[in-house]
Amino acid sequence: MANTFAYAQIIAAFLCFLYFFHRRQCCKYPFFIDWPFLGMLPRVLCNLSRIHDFASDVLKPNGCTGEFTGPWFTNMNYMVTCDPINVHHILSKNFDNYVKGSEFREIFQPFGHGIFTADSETWIYNRSLFHSLFKQRSFEVFLVKTIQNKVERSLLPILDHVQRQGIVVDLQDVFNRFTFDNICSIVLGHDPNCLSIDFPEVECEKAFTEAEECIFYRHAVPKSVWKLQKWLQIGLEKKLTEACKTFDEFLYACIASKQQELRKNNKNETAESHVDLLTALMREDKGQLHDDKFLRDAAFNLFVAGRDTIASALTWFFWLVSTHPLVEAKILEEIKENFGDNIKQGVLGVDEVKKLAYLHGAICEALRLFPPIPFESKQAINGDILPSGHIVNPKTTILFSLYTMGRLEETWGKDCLEFKPERWISKRGGIVYEPSYKFISFNAGPRICLGKDLSFIQMKIVATAILSNYRVHVVEGYVPTPSLSIVLLMKHGLKVKITKREI
Repeated sequence: MANTFAYAQIIAAFLCFLYFFHRRQCCKYPFFIDWPFLGMLPRVLCNLSRIHDFASDVLKPNGCTGEFTGPWFTNMNYMVTCDPINVHHILSKNFDNYVKGSEFREIFQPFGHGIFTADSETWIYNRSLFHSLFKQRSFEVFLVKTIQNKVERSLLPILDHVQRQGIVVDLQDVFNRFTFDNICSIVLGHDPNCLSIDFPEVECEKAFTEAEECIFYRHAVPKSVWKLQKWLQIGLEKKLTEACKTFDEFLYACIASKQQELRKNNKNETAESHVDLLTALMREDKGQLHDDKFLRDAAFNLFVAGRDTIASALTWFFWLVSTHPLVEAKILEEIKENFGDNIKQGVLGVDEVKKLAYLHGAICEALRLFPPIPFESKQAINGDILPSGHIVNPKTTILFSLYTMGRLEETWGKDCLEFKPERWISKRGGIVYEPSYKFISFNAGPRICLGKDLSFIQMKIVATAILSNYRVHVVEGYVPTPSLSIVLLMKHGLKVKITKREI
């Protein structure tokens, strides 16, 4: 009996040695200690509250590329990079070899088969469809008119109310509500009026935010753990299920209402040239390919693209500008040089905001330092060798830290951590355009963001309207903390006081 137990111990030790040796062979570029059974996960969990800065701390001293290994037998192994040349190779030069993959679609299951999770023919179809809609002049006119109306009728009146009351307001919450109303109007043709003086709790808006936060945690725990939680309907997986159910009910109700509306107006279907995207998708569907599930997935992905990303960019932009008075003064000087005091009488349009080069640079700086989507992932189909010399095995998942890419001294100079809009302005006063794989906030390669130009227009309209009429004062002692979500928002919001700007 004793001999049998001893032999079992020897065999177990030998198997552990073989597996440990195998792990060492597989992980050629480790970031830090790969503990037995637990892998590198403990150190990540200890730094989860500051995960983006932690990624920067780890990547920079390790040549910007390395490997993370999770607990044994969990397949939670990634190559992580912030090297712009590697990113260029993966997203552009060798695009066909790197896909989102089935693992990505499983983690982002609430996204369905929309443009963000799709690969191959499905992605090509989605992209060509949205490209045809976005490039229409009528859509740009409709979008800008929607934004201008929301700024004039909701955003500015609420800020005026806040400043008259002298109360502290969460500016991030204001932007979340503003962008949710806008994206509902643009995509669904329905304004839920989240942005009103009483700051109502809108169930579908809250559900959408919760879903994004829950998806983030699927990246931080082994698949088997969140799968078990999902099966048992406990913890964050229960919260995710409930959030998705609430938001799906809202989307499907809008789809049904829109279908009924179109059937009623079928005889006069071309009467309205400026229509929401849901209506445009239904009218575009001559072959009856767009069932309710397709429309739901398309709408959900458009919400991700046009709601939280804009809210995130505006929040970080106003925090940076309000804490850098010289930058604020230069933006105001540029506005006054171009429009005098006339801007106080209304909201600027597309052609007008395109003249504001310094404002454009300030927005780019905010996006560089705080990209709305702080990380991205791809999966290799076949083996490859990155320009940095790192070997990529088939089916390897590669994570890009977009947050770290904007903070690399090699790319942006020794002042890379400074908020410096001047780096985007040429000697002649024009805008400096950086390659997309370097300035990665809008993705790069064939999957670069279709709405990039429209996003800048929206942000400039909002920024000029607020800065021309009000001063934003961040509450004393406030230090922002990035939230743990797939979108880089502030964990505790942006608490500010608003005062009227005197002429």
